[in-house]
Amino acid sequence: MKIIGITGGIGSGKTTVCQIFETLGIPIYQADERAKYLMQNDKELIKKIIALFGSEAYNQGVLNRPFIAKTIFSDPKKTEQINALVHPAVGKDFKKWQSSQDAPYVIKEAALIIESNSYKQLDFLINVFASIETRIQRVQKRDPQRSLEEINGIIDKQVSEESRNELSDVIINNNGDQLLIPQVLSIHNQLIN
Repeated sequence: MKIIGITGGIGSGKTTVCQIFETLGIPIYQADERAKYLMQNDKELIKKIIALFGSEAYNQGVLNRPFIAKTIFSDPKKTEQINALVHPAVGKDFKKWQSSQDAPYVIKEAALIIESNSYKQLDFLINVFASIETRIQRVQKRDPQRSLEEINGIIDKQVSEESRNELSDVIINNNGDQLLIPQVLSIHNQLIN
């Protein structure tokens, strides 16, 4: 079974592209959502997060997202440290999930596929491209509580579009000037043949 990765910067439209693949019967593993789940439910990971951030990392058993976000936003070393805890847990969870799937290929969707080096375990990588301006507008519409400074901070922490394009096997243009469905169908046909 082939493992296909879908990546792209914040607001590029990864989720929309995955929904199209899902309608074609392709199982989707959403790494970012699973990471949130594991940070809340994996006892071993929770212990490691508390050891890294202190007891303030959880409020009455619930992950203190604002505290974690504020801490890693101001300390890049903490970002690396939490990623070093979460990425292996997600990798293990993905392998377990993948073994229960029955399809010609599965998709692993993650914003940080390249940053985490997990692209090296993929058979094929798709980058969903949209201009920074388009991405910022989408994120502001989707998450109105996020400031422009916060959005730009996330963009700055993500790998460059050039690097994503260079490492990808195919690029889906989601800038709004090309239809998505024909692009996805073309890739799907390529992957099953």
